[in-house]
Amino acid sequence: MTDKIYDITILGAGPTGLFTAFYGGMRQASVKIIESLPHTGGQLTALYPEKYIYDVAGFPKVRAQELIDNLEEQARLFNPDIVLGQAIETVVKHEDGTFELTSNTGDKHFTKTIIITAGNGAFQPRRLKIEGSEQFEDINLHYHVKDMNHYKDKHVALLGGGDSAVDWALMLEPIAKKVTLIHRRDSFRAHESSVAQLMDSTVNILTPYVPIDVSGTDQINQLKLEEVKGDDKITLDVDAVLCNYGFVSTLGPIKDWGLEIDKNSIVVNTKMETNIPGIYAAGDITTYPGKVKLIATGFGEGPTAINNAKQYIDPKARIQPKHSTSMF
Repeated sequence: MTDKIYDITILGAGPTGLFTAFYGGMRQASVKIIESLPHTGGQLTALYPEKYIYDVAGFPKVRAQELIDNLEEQARLFNPDIVLGQAIETVVKHEDGTFELTSNTGDKHFTKTIIITAGNGAFQPRRLKIEGSEQFEDINLHYHVKDMNHYKDKHVALLGGGDSAVDWALMLEPIAKKVTLIHRRDSFRAHESSVAQLMDSTVNILTPYVPIDVSGTDQINQLKLEEVKGDDKITLDVDAVLCNYGFVSTLGPIKDWGLEIDKNSIVVNTKMETNIPGIYAAGDITTYPGKVKLIATGFGEGPTAINNAKQYIDPKARIQPKHSTSMF
């Protein structure tokens, strides 16, 4: 990396990070984005590229990958530098106020301000805790869907009761030969409207059951279930198993940077400022009274962070920017 000092360095290239980068360009700041994954998009690209999103303003529905492609195209209007495959491990603030960031590859980056948009941090799926199941991972035991057509004309067993499990059951219903949704409780934790749609669908619902065994030679051919607090057992012939038990996330090195942390989130004020002057945060990684973790929320917090970072760099700069209609 060069020793160029950027106005703003954004850590995380998910939806909030990409829109924040665009807005940095709107304020005529030099912007660098650093992403630990080998691609932009964060969890949307890594886990849910085929999933439809319904709560982004202006889109009745939009595929996750399409949203990321549009956000990246928008961000590139101002030519930010994008660094992929690097995770920042240490942050040092020098006497002149410049931040020195060192990544896991040993590269160093220099910046006047930092905006952390790292989503839920580093994440790993909660794995299926059945002995021997790990040998079938990425064969026909999956923790996220990269291509829905992979499940065409197959019997798919879905495990879980949250939004992801219910959403995937509904999305795979018209593609798969059969979808069976298995949950340990009688009620689902997913959004009410999704649950209502599920109840009107052809998805085969098995509750309250838990998986206790898998069998097969080259792939899982059978899934054995046991009734919770009961004696009933069911054996399903399946072509694929999709486990949606959620993810375990961690802040990783971020927790060692001296930031105020509350329940795995970075505490910010209404300006998106952290307790360290010059470091801001936006999106799902932040917390404050009344915080709601939505993509739509991050789209508002990013510009707030940018406008306040701009004034931090130049106290004469206006917080309130011009409207985009007057700039293009």
